[in-house]
Amino acid sequence: MSEAQREKHEAILDSAFEIFGQKGFYETKISDITEHAGIAKGTMYLYFKSKEELFTAVTQRDWDNFLRNLNYRVKQVEGLSLKLQQVAEHHLEYYYERKEHGKIFFHAPNNDPELMKMMHDFLTRYMAAVKTILEDAGMADPDFYAKAFIGMLDRLKMDILFEGEFTRAELAHRVEQTVRLFLRGSEQELK
Repeated sequence: MSEAQREKHEAILDSAFEIFGQKGFYETKISDITEHAGIAKGTMYLYFKSKEELFTAVTQRDWDNFLRNLNYRVKQVEGLSLKLQQVAEHHLEYYYERKEHGKIFFHAPNNDPELMKMMHDFLTRYMAAVKTILEDAGMADPDFYAKAFIGMLDRLKMDILFEGEFTRAELAHRVEQTVRLFLRGSEQELK
């Protein structure tokens, strides 16, 4: 792929992310995306055969960036608490930065086997990254605890996506609370 083709490919993905995020998969038309990208409809089909394929490519790019950035952040710190803080910040900031594009998460093609496989692969890779952090710290049953930690964060993402007044300060507070609760339990919180 030439540099010009790569730029056009990225422009299509950027536009698709915007439109899918605002309208959802089913309400988005290919013409919405091509108009936003400033290209002809036929040009889009040179890069993607269908709306499903385009949605999958947008999602794959986003998830690959998520994992790459997560791995970078975790490598910058030492110790279990700081690593978990990086995971929590990254997870919640990801949704905070995309809260205006929430429909990309909830209005997706639900019968696309390729997308479902890709989602499974992403979750497996994400879980493995957290599990490795816990294993390296010597935590027993790291698989269970990785699922529990990510589960806590996934619940908090709903507050971010559905509470219009969720702030960065609240995000930082939730990160701190989540890591503390995960590592020390709720007994520390009792008065």
